[in-house]
Amino acid sequence: MSTPPPPSQPPSGGFGAPQDPPPGGFGKPEDQPPGGFGGPPPVPPTMPAGPPPPPPAQPPAAQPPAAQPPTVPAGQPAGQPSYGYPQESYGYPQQQPQPVTAPMYAAQSPAVPAGGGGGGNEVRTQLLIVGAALLAIVLIVGSGFWYVSGDDKGSDKQPVADGSASPGGDKAPGGGGTEKAPAKTKSKTLVNVPMPESAEIVRIPGSWLTDTTYAKSDMGKVVGYNVADGAKKWEIPLEANVCAASRWVSDNKTAILFDEALPTAEKKFQPCNQVGVIDLNAGKLLWKTSLKTQGGGDKPIQFMEVTVSGQTVAAGGLYGGAAWNLADGTSLWKPKVDADDCQDLGYGGGPALAVIRRCGRYGSYAMSAQSLDPVTGAPKSSYKLPAGLEDAGIVSTKPLIVAADINHTSKNAIGVSDLFVLDDAGQLKTRIPLTSGNYKPECGTEVEDCTNMVVGNGKLYLPSDEHKGTTTDYGRTNEIVSFDLETGKLTTDRADAGERYTIYPMRMDGSNLIAYKVPPYDGGGQVVSIDGKSMKETVLMQNPANKESQRAESQFLPESGEFRYGNGRLFIARNAVMSKSTVATDPYYSFVSFTTG
Repeated sequence: MSTPPPPSQPPSGGFGAPQDPPPGGFGKPEDQPPGGFGGPPPVPPTMPAGPPPPPPAQPPAAQPPAAQPPTVPAGQPAGQPSYGYPQESYGYPQQQPQPVTAPMYAAQSPAVPAGGGGGGNEVRTQLLIVGAALLAIVLIVGSGFWYVSGDDKGSDKQPVADGSASPGGDKAPGGGGTEKAPAKTKSKTLVNVPMPESAEIVRIPGSWLTDTTYAKSDMGKVVGYNVADGAKKWEIPLEANVCAASRWVSDNKTAILFDEALPTAEKKFQPCNQVGVIDLNAGKLLWKTSLKTQGGGDKPIQFMEVTVSGQTVAAGGLYGGAAWNLADGTSLWKPKVDADDCQDLGYGGGPALAVIRRCGRYGSYAMSAQSLDPVTGAPKSSYKLPAGLEDAGIVSTKPLIVAADINHTSKNAIGVSDLFVLDDAGQLKTRIPLTSGNYKPECGTEVEDCTNMVVGNGKLYLPSDEHKGTTTDYGRTNEIVSFDLETGKLTTDRADAGERYTIYPMRMDGSNLIAYKVPPYDGGGQVVSIDGKSMKETVLMQNPANKESQRAESQFLPESGEFRYGNGRLFIARNAVMSKSTVATDPYYSFVSFTTG
């Protein structure tokens, strides 16, 4: 196990939320990163495609060695769960019920990293593009198909930002959830919306689910659908494409970033510099704004990611962060640059507000994780992360859990080798290493871009890596396991996916865990509720196994799809569109949905 980093350092002038623009303003061309604000958008991690082909009639001649599932730590009796104190779920504060949105974030596809000027941004952008291209090649060679799926790196209901709005399905901490198995768990299609085709890859991040409405970003607009029958309920034209979206909902409102305008033949790649808030039930863009520099620049600041915490909307970007009041768009703080060249890379929202802050220049960055006052942006605590990092992610803000890939030692877990669990004072409580290769969470380059990790019951739930099943030669399977947040040790919790299924945590429902099971080629997916004490699984939804339904569902991957489940309805969406493959015969969908009602 790696040696824990030194204790937290108290906040100082070098840390904090606001940052001033560099001399001359952000709008000066020479102050922009290589490529300028008009550079090409990030390539999504996966490309749309048809469903995977069925396995061969005969098992392959050779199989790679099966990864071993996580082992039970010594000293713990088998079958006895290790309990922790009740915790609010990642993405789902457990208070009064209201909206139902939360990620497998649930996850967003990587975007151009938010960072300082100079070579760091250029290098990170190039690595992102190369990495995405390599991933696409791997998918082509491995399965013959490309996939693009949506954000909140997955989940079901929409997370809620604070006590003023909590996800429908979450009640008092420690109690059972509100998601109950229906009389008939077999589902049927609610509505499948065809994907619009585009000659260029266009991102459409953002999916939100309330008690009455499912909302999804689309090309040049955001559209709301009635959850009762799937009918179109409202449409918000933006005259621009959504470039980033909050996974959180507060008072049935959420935040988006969108481009300055729609692409044109002369200007295909528009800057992402507009911030807006949507009322999800009413279908209204309540306000929008952009932020000009204070140093005399004439161009709006470009942002890369946005989040919501309570009544605060916070956006991070190339030159730090800014925040606004959720209700009316009143400015709360603006970017500043201090003597240490510190920047807010991005924020984690939900039940609290936290930031990953980076100081210095490329090659010698000093990074910290801070808990912030959401109104003023002032740091309430600060923890210095290990040296040598360029990126870090926020898995949860309450408690504050930070993910980082230390010295690029992640194995199977993508972009994360270690998790740092911090207390309210910003001190390290425990450090959880994931370098064994037994676990399969994923973190992108954005701060709030970690998927397949859910916090609740004083534990962190995550999937094990896939391994060979027991009854077939070609089937793969895995489990959900957990770590105790007080000790950092693996518990005896284990929820099996079952033969030829793989399972991923979506969100908490009270003390229960909601999870999605990816089906085999001849089956339909499942949504299950897992008891937080016994780990007993209850099927909430069994999707159809017929060819049309199965191929529609299998277009989406838990690592990148936007998964939203609530009250017997499941929505699975992609976060990018492109032109359809000339060899594909199945239709592509922006999202598919199922209902047991």
